[in-house]
Amino acid sequence: MNAVQLEGVQQHYGKTQVLKDFSLNLKEGEVLGLFGHNGAGKTTSMRLILGLLQPTEGSVKVLGMEARDPEVRRQLGYLPENVMFYPQLTGRETLIHFARLKNADARQVEELLSQVGLQHAANRRVKTYSKGMRQRLGLAQALLGNPRLLLLDEPTVGLDPIATQDLYVLIDRLRQGGTSVILCSHVLPGVEPHIDRAAILAQGRLQSVGTLSELRGQAELPTRIRALGLEQRDHWLQHWTNAGYAARPLSLNGLEITTRADDKITLVRSLLSQADPADLEIQQPSLEDLYRYFMEQAHAQQAEGARV
Repeated sequence: MNAVQLEGVQQHYGKTQVLKDFSLNLKEGEVLGLFGHNGAGKTTSMRLILGLLQPTEGSVKVLGMEARDPEVRRQLGYLPENVMFYPQLTGRETLIHFARLKNADARQVEELLSQVGLQHAANRRVKTYSKGMRQRLGLAQALLGNPRLLLLDEPTVGLDPIATQDLYVLIDRLRQGGTSVILCSHVLPGVEPHIDRAAILAQGRLQSVGTLSELRGQAELPTRIRALGLEQRDHWLQHWTNAGYAARPLSLNGLEITTRADDKITLVRSLLSQADPADLEIQQPSLEDLYRYFMEQAHAQQAEGARV
């Protein structure tokens, strides 16, 4: 059973269509990154999964049930992009309040405050919290009741680099414990190691979904290999250029060669056996590169459709 299953979803707000033939699944214990520009349909997708919206067409199943089923909501945690709390309550009182609403064990509160790094501020009123601290409190709220499904909408907003890394460590731990996670974010650097698959939305359509390896295969973007500490660097530059590769010199006797992903192993072996570099760096297309590629594809398709 999938944790989330959307099939053929069409979503309209009046005359505006925001999701078009949208199908997506989330496996149990999987972390899915949902990425797209503002207005792409990410928040609408979240609201459908939360049961706050009913699809105009298509079906939405969450944990094998209808999204609006009360049993689903008891097993679901949600962190919105802009968290709002009662400003006069303390951090501890806020979590106790939400534990009652979710019928969760209030004994979790102290552990969660510690997990998100707010134990020192547990007795301070929320109105004195910084944006990052409120974001941490929102994450603790989402984790009440040990949810089977966790929806995180821009979870790193307001977090410093250390807190962001702590968040990803927590997500890794939740995944290992079997929790399914959908993570929406505009901040792509740092996300790659912590997601199993990426789904890229544009203009309400799913442009691509898969592991990073699968997306790289679809995009066929070049891989860059840097050979550093070469003797006779200029000789090897000419050699690989004559062999048909795009090559350019780098400082400190370095050389960068651009190649297809399916050719990188052959090239690395050749570099090691012939040029004997002191070091090698392999730069595959990043999540940012893939995102840009699929966004450009979406814009090209939209422009082509406008001309027809």
